[in-house]
Amino acid sequence: MSPVPPPPAAPGPPADPLHRRTGTRAAGPAASARTAVVWEVLSAVVTEADPSGAGLDIVDAGGGTGGFAVPLARAGHRVVVVDPSPDSLAALQRRAAEGELAGRVTGLQGDLADLPDLVPADSVDLLLCHSVLEVVDEPADALAAAAGVLRPGRGRLSLLVANRAAAVLARALAGHPDEAARALTDPAGRWGDGDGVRRRFDGDQLRALVTGAGLTVEQVHGVRVVADLVPGAVLDTEPGAAAALLALERALSERPPFRDVATQLHVLAQRR
Repeated sequence: MSPVPPPPAAPGPPADPLHRRTGTRAAGPAASARTAVVWEVLSAVVTEADPSGAGLDIVDAGGGTGGFAVPLARAGHRVVVVDPSPDSLAALQRRAAEGELAGRVTGLQGDLADLPDLVPADSVDLLLCHSVLEVVDEPADALAAAAGVLRPGRGRLSLLVANRAAAVLARALAGHPDEAARALTDPAGRWGDGDGVRRRFDGDQLRALVTGAGLTVEQVHGVRVVADLVPGAVLDTEPGAAAALLALERALSERPPFRDVATQLHVLAQRR
C-alpha cells in the first residue's frame, strides 16, 4: 500500500508533518482518499510522542513489504516489521536498502501472537496492527499478548480492521440480499463460503477487544467511507474531484452513521 499525503489543493488541515518529512507521494487520487485518514492520525501521534525528533520505537505487525514502515523510518523512527511471509520481508529489506534505511528498519518473521517472543515487553511507542486481526486464530488473545510490548501509560496502538456493516451493504447493493443477511448474523461477519475475508468486526466488538487487551480507546475513524464508491475515471478526469473526495472522507471519517459503514474501522488506543 503506497503511503500518501493529502493533495495540496484539498480543503481542510494542511499536509501533515510526517509526509513533509518523508516526501512520499500518492499512487493516485483514489489511493490518497483511501489511506489519508490513517496517515493523518499516525502523523499526529508521532508528532505528539516525539517532540524532540529523537525518533520512536515502532512495531508494524503484519507490515509486509513496508508500506507504513519505510515512510516512518524515513521520518526518523526505528521500525520493526513482524510478518509471517519471508518473501515480504525480503522485499522489505530491499526497499529499506534502496532508501538507505537499513539501520532503521528490521524485519522479523512471525505473526501478532509471536510479538512477546520477538519484541521486549514495555519497549514500544507505537504498534501498528493493520488488517491482521481478520486472519489470526484468536483475536482477543493475540491482541492482549501483543499489547504487552507497548510502553505502559503512553504506548499507542493503531488498529485497522474490516467492517461488518460495509460487507452487509456491499452484498445487498450487489443484488445478494441472502449473503447480506448472512454477513449480518454470522459470528465472523462472513457472507458465505466464497468470502475472501476470514473475519470482520463491528464497532462494539472492536472496543471490547481493545479494552480487554488493557488499552483505552482514544479515537475511532471510518476508513474508505465513500472512496470505494467513486469511479476512478471520475477522479482522473473531473477537475477538483480528488480533492473534494479527500475532504469528504475526512469529514465523514469521525461522524456517525457514516463512520460506522466504512469499509474499514480504525482505532487509536493507549496502553493503560
